[in-house]
Amino acid sequence: MATRLSSKEHYSDLLDKYDTWLFDCDGVLWSGDKLIDGATEVLQLLRHHKKSVLFVTNNATKSRVNYKKKFDSLGVEAHVDEIYGSAYAAAVYISSVMKMPKDKKVYVIGMAGLEEELREEGISYIGGTDPEDNTLASFSLANWTPDPAVGAVLCGLDTSVNYTKLSKAFNYILRNDGCVFLATNEDSTYPTAEGLLPGAGAISAPLRYALGRDPVAIGKPKGTMLDCIKAKHDFDPKRTIMVGDRLNTDIEFGKAGGLATLLVLTGITKESELSGPNASPTVPDYVTNSIGDLRALSS
Repeated sequence: MATRLSSKEHYSDLLDKYDTWLFDCDGVLWSGDKLIDGATEVLQLLRHHKKSVLFVTNNATKSRVNYKKKFDSLGVEAHVDEIYGSAYAAAVYISSVMKMPKDKKVYVIGMAGLEEELREEGISYIGGTDPEDNTLASFSLANWTPDPAVGAVLCGLDTSVNYTKLSKAFNYILRNDGCVFLATNEDSTYPTAEGLLPGAGAISAPLRYALGRDPVAIGKPKGTMLDCIKAKHDFDPKRTIMVGDRLNTDIEFGKAGGLATLLVLTGITKESELSGPNASPTVPDYVTNSIGDLRALSS
């Protein structure tokens, strides 16, 4: 059963136990473009106590450099090397784990941030924001010449997804020998200030159904994301805590990596999922209403 945090003593115990704090962003630090009350004060308090603070997000629409601009606009201290997005992790996976040859390309279903991270890793790509693929015109194989150099299809959140992109991606995986099917993450939904929208997992779903196979997923809850962080930051998993708002991504990610987990109720997961007949089988170590609750430490 999860420990419900409610007193200064509870939060002090957390501060003593954990040196590295991993934070999801949407639903934890902010909702859309609105800060969660107390988020900045809590981050400052953790830094004051010499804690390592890292930000781990499945958002693949922005590069780390552009994602930092969101932190800056909201007045949240963050450094580029503290930010780990699924776009960055996907690029590192292709270059360092797959070790894709330089003469190969990635076909992208995704947005500019994903392309930026691929460029930073020296990976050639096609598709994505290319105007040729961002069309509502009918697609026909008779009018298309596939690129034999495509060695992977990478699918992220794409708010301009269309039949042309899906058809090209499908055929590259089907036709090009050894073409790898990748997904930045499999989030079913994407939170905005006005409500939920379909997430990156919903974008790759038509391909999964058409191909009859699942992609290699890179973002939370997969361990690939944690491996990416470990490659850059030295930390002890036993003294590390993952703070998130989603049981099936953030909390499962932490548990799979041997980290402690803290669920906040300011995002996707609701109280009803923690107990009763419809309770989730995924149980966090700790639960608190909001990240702002940790301000009790400064009182």
